[in-house]
Amino acid sequence: MKALLCTRYGGPDDLELADIPVPEPGPGEALVKVAAAALNFFDTLIIAGKYQSKPAMPFSPAAEFAGTVERLGAGVTGLKAGDRVLGYGGHGAAREQIAIPADRLVKLPDGVNFDHAAGLTVTYGTTLYALKDRAKLKSGETLAVLGASGGVGVAAVELGKLMGARVIACASSPEKIDFARKHGADEGIDYAKEDLKDGLRRLTQGRGADVIYDPVGGPYSEAALRSIAWLGRFLVIGFAAGEIPKLPLNLVLLKACDVLGVFWGAWIDRDKAGHRANTEQLLAWVAQGKLTSHVHAAYPLAEGPAALKAIASRQVMGKVILKP
Repeated sequence: MKALLCTRYGGPDDLELADIPVPEPGPGEALVKVAAAALNFFDTLIIAGKYQSKPAMPFSPAAEFAGTVERLGAGVTGLKAGDRVLGYGGHGAAREQIAIPADRLVKLPDGVNFDHAAGLTVTYGTTLYALKDRAKLKSGETLAVLGASGGVGVAAVELGKLMGARVIACASSPEKIDFARKHGADEGIDYAKEDLKDGLRRLTQGRGADVIYDPVGGPYSEAALRSIAWLGRFLVIGFAAGEIPKLPLNLVLLKACDVLGVFWGAWIDRDKAGHRANTEQLLAWVAQGKLTSHVHAAYPLAEGPAALKAIASRQVMGKVILKP
């Protein structure tokens, strides 16, 4: 079978398309034929050796996927050959077939296609965990979303609206703001043209946002924190800007706010039942047409490097998938 492999740390062009043996599912595993594998920003870090997890080489990028169960290893119950599933493995899905623990798979409901399902687990899973389980977002509150046109940003806009919040989309161009508005954002701030702190204060009549969703980091984190509401919740999602900010703790004290880490990848191992329940809820919302799981572009497996470069250059609005 074909697989996109990282054989040495580097950039997207250092990846290799190779023929490798089809894996055999071990005890408790399922072999899945991959119909679509989704890429995320952290894939650019994993292949460069700059992410917190460092898989043994050679490995394939792409943490999440959707496809069809081919066969099962010993001891697997609740699945059968032919079942349509989505899955999350941390890495390894940029290939034609993948063997994975069966408890990391969730069946797809009718009406949810592979392309939309493939990109659901990480972005929407992270975001539902962040907004529901960490921030406990309430209907009527104001949610500010940084990087609002990216994969997790779009998820935050859509889920925030679904949960009854007023959503302010913060992004770096008018086109990205318009895109976020099409996905439900009520207001927008172009932080390439307007100071983010001033913009958030302006749109909240000086009160500030109740919840700030920050997958960007860099210089925007402190600016957003300075505009947070009393008893607000600041969600640390990631650092797409490349710089890990150092937040002044006096701001946390003065606003009596919470700074909440969102380490979704660790949480799903610690609370598998909670993760499964969240994933099943997300799939139900997609089937009902309440979430788009928007696909920006689909690339053949061989063009995986081009897909990763598009993500790294911030050209992507929504999700990018590979079609093995």
